[in-house]
Amino acid sequence: MLDAANYTPRLKVVYKDTIRAAMKEEFSYKNDMMIPRLDKVVLNIGAGAESVRDSKKAKSAQEDLTKISGQKALVTTAKKSIAGFRVREGMPLGSKVTLRGDRMYDFLDRLITVALPRVRDFRGVKGSSFDGRGNYAMGLKEHIVFPEIDFDKVDEVWGMDIIICTTAPTDAEAKALLTGFNMPFISAGEET
Repeated sequence: MLDAANYTPRLKVVYKDTIRAAMKEEFSYKNDMMIPRLDKVVLNIGAGAESVRDSKKAKSAQEDLTKISGQKALVTTAKKSIAGFRVREGMPLGSKVTLRGDRMYDFLDRLITVALPRVRDFRGVKGSSFDGRGNYAMGLKEHIVFPEIDFDKVDEVWGMDIIICTTAPTDAEAKALLTGFNMPFISAGEET
């Protein structure tokens, strides 16, 4: 049985034991506080047009995101009314959750080792999806690649956004950090 008091996520141990030393050597940091680390992981599901017609869709997206993340997700609402889309202010449109600490490392481990290999025709993730400040954004077309979601009980397949925020000042340092976690980047020549 797993002892919750002494539990440390696998990727957190890998970061402390190997990634920190490798990055300090590669980028010649003067002290340990300069070494980039993971800050947070933000997950988002936009229910979109389906939630405009049926308000239960946003609730369903929230429940699925809560199962995937292990933390209660928030329902996101419209900030202003848009008549063309039949959206009114305050209408639920999707769901989001921000993971930090051990839950963040656990989610990243499940994403890299379980969910991404289950994606149909998966060749890797783009290495160019950094924002210039060391944050990485990616999208999944189907949230059902996560083992927490029972495929038979899903009424709607959602796409989801995953944003991995780091403390790295440059994209090269952030890419080196995520490569240390075995993020399956494809080379620049293979990106389409």
